[in-house]
Formats: sequence, structure tokens, C-alpha cells
Amino acid sequence: MITPWYKEPWAYLVFILPLTAVIAGITTFIIANTNADTVVVDDYYKKGKSINQDIRKFKLAQKLGIRFDMQVSSNEIVLKPTGIEKTFPLLNVNFYHATLAERDFSVKLTPDGNGWLRQDFSETIDGKWRILVTPFDNKWKLQTTIALPQAEFSPFELQY
Repeated sequence: MITPWYKEPWAYLVFILPLTAVIAGITTFIIANTNADTVVVDDYYKKGKSINQDIRKFKLAQKLGIRFDMQVSSNEIVLKPTGIEKTFPLLNVNFYHATLAERDFSVKLTPDGNGWLRQDFSETIDGKWRILVTPFDNKWKLQTTIALPQAEFSPFELQY
């Protein structure tokens, strides 16, 4: 006598394995679409074209001899000019977190009586950050990657 297929235990094994793969695929698709990667740039072509313009700004800063010693501790950033003897009325400093775009922020630094540029900010920062410094007219740029916080002044290492 032949038993019906639904009473055969091997039939369920044959159906469960592909069904599990389909459910895992759908779950992966849902997770990938709801938790998009914020590190990936939407318009990568335009971003790539602008790299040459950015490199010119980095090279201009190097040519002008613009250098800083930097200290970031607790809730304050201090930039001490060590390159050319020039005062800067205002510098824009952008902090880009290595992995979390929602933690990115920027501050405007103004000089104190010593000519050092300093600013307090609202929250304590730690971890790996890319820091970009530009003047208010955006003619040159300096950039470095650093682990924060740091207690001592360290040279602002130029990176392209």
C-alpha cells in the first residue's frame, strides 16, 4: 500500500530546507534595506571628480606653510598655529566619525589673546575621527585622522 506524501517524513525534510533558505533570504533583504550603510556616498561620481579640487587645497596649505598643533580634551579643541606667522580670524573645524555619520559635527574656532584658536563643544567625544580644518573663505584645507581624546598637544599631521 502506498502512503500519501504528507504522511511521509522525508517529504517534509525536502520542503523545509528550501523554505528555510527563502525565509533567510527575505530576512536578509529586509535587514539590508532598513539598516542602510551611511558610509557609502550616494553620488560617488561627483565626489570622485571633486577629489582633484580638494588636493589643490591641501597642496596650497602645504605651500603656504600652514601648520597647527592640536589638542582635543574633554569638551574643548585648541589649535596652536606653528607654521607661518599669520593670525586667523575664524577657522571651520569639521569632525567626521569613522563609522557613525550621525555623530559628525562642526565648530567655528576664534582666536584668544595668544593667537590660539579654541572652542568648547557640548558633548565629550572619543574614538577615531577625521578632522578637516578650513578657513572661512575655504581657500585651503588641512585634514588628519586621530584617536580622541588626547591630553597633550600633537602636530596636526597633514593627510590627503
